[in-house]
Amino acid sequence: MAWFKRLAAGVALLLVLVASAMGIYVWRSFPQLDGILQGPGLKAPVQIGRDASDVTHIRAASVRDAHWALGYTHAQERSWQLEFNRRVMHGELSEVLGSATLETDRLMRTLGILRAAQKQWEGLPADTKASLTAYVDGINAFHQTSSQALPPEFHVLRVKPGLWTPQDSVGWAIMMALDLGGNWGTELARLSALARVDTARQWQLYPPYPGEAPAATADLAQLYRSLGVYRTDLPGAIKTGALERHSTLTSGAISSKLAEDMAEGIAAWAADLGNVEGKGSNNWAVAGSRSTSGKPLLANDPHLGLSAPAIWYFARLEAPAANGKPALNVVGATLPGLPFVVLGRSEKLAWGFTNTGPDVQDLYLEQIDPANPARYRTPDGWANFATRNEIIRVKGQGDVSVVVRETRHGPVLSDAQKSHGEFLNLNRYVLALRWAALDADNHTVQAGLEGNFANSVPELVAAYASYHSPMQNVLMADTSGRIQFKAVGRVPLRRADNDIMGMAPAPGWEPRYDWAGWLPYEQTPQEDGAKGWLATANQRITAPGYPHFLGQDWATPQRFDRIEQMMAATPQHSRASFEAMHADQLSLAARALLPAFTAAVQARQSGQSALTTLAEPLKAFDGSMRADSPVPLIFAAWADELARGLIAPKLGEEGFKRVYGKRHFRPAVESILASNDAFWCGATGCPKASAAALDRALARLQAAYGEPSSWRWGKAHEAVSTHRPFSNVKALAKFFEVRVETGGDPFTVNVGQHWLNDAEPFANRHAASLRAIYDLANLDNSGFVYQTGQSGLVFSSRYRDMAGQWAGVEYRPLRMQSADMRSNLVLQP
Repeated sequence: MAWFKRLAAGVALLLVLVASAMGIYVWRSFPQLDGILQGPGLKAPVQIGRDASDVTHIRAASVRDAHWALGYTHAQERSWQLEFNRRVMHGELSEVLGSATLETDRLMRTLGILRAAQKQWEGLPADTKASLTAYVDGINAFHQTSSQALPPEFHVLRVKPGLWTPQDSVGWAIMMALDLGGNWGTELARLSALARVDTARQWQLYPPYPGEAPAATADLAQLYRSLGVYRTDLPGAIKTGALERHSTLTSGAISSKLAEDMAEGIAAWAADLGNVEGKGSNNWAVAGSRSTSGKPLLANDPHLGLSAPAIWYFARLEAPAANGKPALNVVGATLPGLPFVVLGRSEKLAWGFTNTGPDVQDLYLEQIDPANPARYRTPDGWANFATRNEIIRVKGQGDVSVVVRETRHGPVLSDAQKSHGEFLNLNRYVLALRWAALDADNHTVQAGLEGNFANSVPELVAAYASYHSPMQNVLMADTSGRIQFKAVGRVPLRRADNDIMGMAPAPGWEPRYDWAGWLPYEQTPQEDGAKGWLATANQRITAPGYPHFLGQDWATPQRFDRIEQMMAATPQHSRASFEAMHADQLSLAARALLPAFTAAVQARQSGQSALTTLAEPLKAFDGSMRADSPVPLIFAAWADELARGLIAPKLGEEGFKRVYGKRHFRPAVESILASNDAFWCGATGCPKASAAALDRALARLQAAYGEPSSWRWGKAHEAVSTHRPFSNVKALAKFFEVRVETGGDPFTVNVGQHWLNDAEPFANRHAASLRAIYDLANLDNSGFVYQTGQSGLVFSSRYRDMAGQWAGVEYRPLRMQSADMRSNLVLQP
């Protein structure tokens, strides 16, 4: 048995060596947070400390060095996030993940994010270019000189960090505009629905904002049918598609299962751009007359897709006044990829954003010349498509050549998104996108940098004059007691004879549908807070009589209405009352459907054991979407099944799949039930359809979650901070994702959006990406939290250490000065 003992000893030694090697690698992957490091390119030493809240404080001798050090710090902590984001906007994912991400890359190349960024970069002022250059020099200096081991993502995917450029930072600002806004998905959804229903029924599915008539007066269904825009073989498989017509794929190259899994979530994200309902945020502020301290309070919680690491990185930037610029002293949420604080405060000012949601994207039907498919119709006759060739490198196969087409309006989107060809006749028409964020005068990064020097409300309003995209509702408060709301960004004007108004794709050859200029900054919506408080929650922000049309696809007003209720209920607000508002989980949308839900429960009470078991919590349900209750889960499943049952038969299975999931049709369902509409509910009426939906919901819940006694909304409604690309690999997801139970729904102030076409249909995917409260009586009494942690390094204890605090609506101090620095690093030239 000596050989066996030697073998066992050898195996044991090998395991020790492997464990030791892994331990050394993990240790080497952590950033150096103390001591001295060389910073090639710095002009003077920079102090970097991390306080007890894990906020990074950067103190530099110049603004240029502060931005350099922020780039270095972002690379230290978020190197994979930077690399992944760079590859997304460059359209270079397939080089790593294979053909599974080819369509995503094709979309990014078609949109031309980096081409637009180059044009925008060329028009920026010299000081903005200098700051961007310093920032990217910091990123690249870390990657070129640091001995810190690369995070595991790089090793698993066998890639190295690419060079980050100033144009990449400009491009990342465009990508944020892409993620946050636009209504091209809504236009496309209307176009798809109109293949099966008439115009009036379409307005039931996608109703105008409450209290308004449809902005489009054209009979859209008649228009599209007369033009012959739809395929004649609906429903059915795609027989010709843009990808096959305009690119060459190397045969026999199939991605590995691992790569396909990793790419799945990315492809789903790209396919749903512009097609997610209810994107939004909350912010509110009270003047000193409505606060216990006599000074303003301001709260903000921007709602974004949850990711791990989080989208935000909290930092403070400090540098002395120089060259006519005031001192830089600002703290708050930065975006890795950009060199400034996006949301936060200076010494005397605090501010927060929500998405305004104006219509800055229009789709145009471009008619193809039957005699020459290289041409399309314009007001002046047929014109050639502008074309360019893009080469996409694909792992495991040859390069793919893609011809990108553009019209006078912009890129041909239907060449890049296969879903368009599922219902459109692409041999006769294509869809082109006009999008404000791609314009050369988009200088949003300039506004972001200049805003960091502001110390009063008027100074911030002036700094944001160059802000472009995406338009934001900015709430501001300063220590002098002033509060103000201002919508900042560019909005197109439309002609008086435009009878579609951007609500659906318009004929591209008719000049009346072209944009007619821009709304001047001085005329964008604003309010001075004279009533004592201000709030925005993506509702319509224009007052009655406002002379300009901004759009109509605002978020439904339940969150704003609930904020207004809570504002009115407390005469004098404090930080504690603001925290309670952030935590609020009462859904006014659930309350609107509560009578129908209660009637369905009563109709099935005797025949469903689950309803008998949960009789008491069902009776007590008031629309509060609490994590510890089973009833919100039953309600959510019932609302889902009800929408499916009412709408899917009318749109057809394929048509329904195209538009449902990240769209919930809740306003349509409310309207249909209120009118007992037989067209949607059938001859037996809506109460019968509602009760049948409850039967389906209960059967589905029992299959998914077992006995009713174990049902709980929080268990099904976990907030999932998704890692790209490892969340789709089961063995890796449990290490790289961050999950925590939550309450709320898409309509609560403490928001929790779930995507009903997801593998986990009730998982919270889109929520408060951060929460912050600013106390203008003592700005060091401000607080913040977000859903993961500062570190983007999965082995770090700081990767997920805020998750519990975030779920519990707790806060960390957000201070300019801290006597308790947990680490101190010096970067030396």
